[in-house]
Amino acid sequence: MMSLCRPERRALYACYAAMMCLAMALNFLPVFLTTFSHTFGAASGLTTEQLGRIPAVMFLSFIVAILITGPLADRVRIALIIRFALGTTLVGLGWVAMAPSYTLLLCAVAVMGFGAGMLDMILSPIVAALQPERRSAAMNWLHAYFCIGAVAAVLIASVALQWDISWRTVALILMVAPLATLLLFLGLTLPPLIKEGGQRESMPTLIKQPYFIACLLAIFLGGATEVGLSQWLPAFAEQSLGYSKEVGGYTLAAFSVGMALGRIGAALLQERVPAISLMLGCCAVTVVLFFVISFSSSPALALAAAIAAGFSGSCLWPTMLAITSEAYPQGGATMFSVLTASGNAGCSLVPWIVGIIAAYSDLHIGLLAVTFCPAAMMVLLVWMSRCSSPQKTTILNA
Repeated sequence: MMSLCRPERRALYACYAAMMCLAMALNFLPVFLTTFSHTFGAASGLTTEQLGRIPAVMFLSFIVAILITGPLADRVRIALIIRFALGTTLVGLGWVAMAPSYTLLLCAVAVMGFGAGMLDMILSPIVAALQPERRSAAMNWLHAYFCIGAVAAVLIASVALQWDISWRTVALILMVAPLATLLLFLGLTLPPLIKEGGQRESMPTLIKQPYFIACLLAIFLGGATEVGLSQWLPAFAEQSLGYSKEVGGYTLAAFSVGMALGRIGAALLQERVPAISLMLGCCAVTVVLFFVISFSSSPALALAAAIAAGFSGSCLWPTMLAITSEAYPQGGATMFSVLTASGNAGCSLVPWIVGIIAAYSDLHIGLLAVTFCPAAMMVLLVWMSRCSSPQKTTILNA
């Protein structure tokens, strides 16, 4: 990082700040899920399906933004996209703070998710262009700042719960982050996403390659593994394990700390451990931890396993982005948008599925269903390790 010239360092730090902003927007909501139930529900509160709909709407909006932003970023100045994204996130947070009903809360969450989705899509290719020789480390460092932002948001929300500060006030406080980051990006020069003179690889060409399809499925499962647990963790700690709201919030903060440490560790290990081997080991550990979460008779052990799962599953998303960008260096922003949309499809669908399953059983069983995701990802990774490259998959399938 220190070998970068000063303008590139400024651009890199601004990307880290923007990643923290989108993390703050997305991660303070789970702390208040049970509060939303009491605020917007009747005497019995909102159902688990209605609560699950909040992150589902947010991530569906996220995906729409990603799919729009990718092709746009190959044609429009990326600095304009980042500024618009930060402004939209800012507006979304303000609307969340003022939402008078459950329906308008969903609308506000959708706006906020749209802005955050634009940021999530555009930041990874920018950082990959800034550090093309160490993409795996660069992706894990960038996404470690997502976790740092998540920790900050969750701690702010948890302290607010403890001091009886309204979630509306928390949303207003968090508006400071995208506003400050928007100022950081003013005047910055950002790198082209494709090497000069290079030809962007078209999406119809990519989507025909089995290796690329495997990358799409793997990042879907990586996102599902991470968010399927994190979005329900405070509610799980409170409703299923019997802890207070504050403990649930601090547990999510600890989960995010574990993710940050895991991603930093993955970045430091990039030259010693092959990326796919590292991911296989992390998936195996995560599967074991999900069984502990679901079946342990000790609430403390279940909570500890959930925090540890944040560490073990942390590298799956950013490392898969790096593997794909190394395999297809001329994929451009459109490729990153499709990858990020696939990952966020897992982030959107699986928390909703957990809520549906929990409605017919309980959250222990709902979270157990998430175990399928890292297990299935292991199967894909074994296949990818045998193929080793897109060129080899073309030969194998010729």
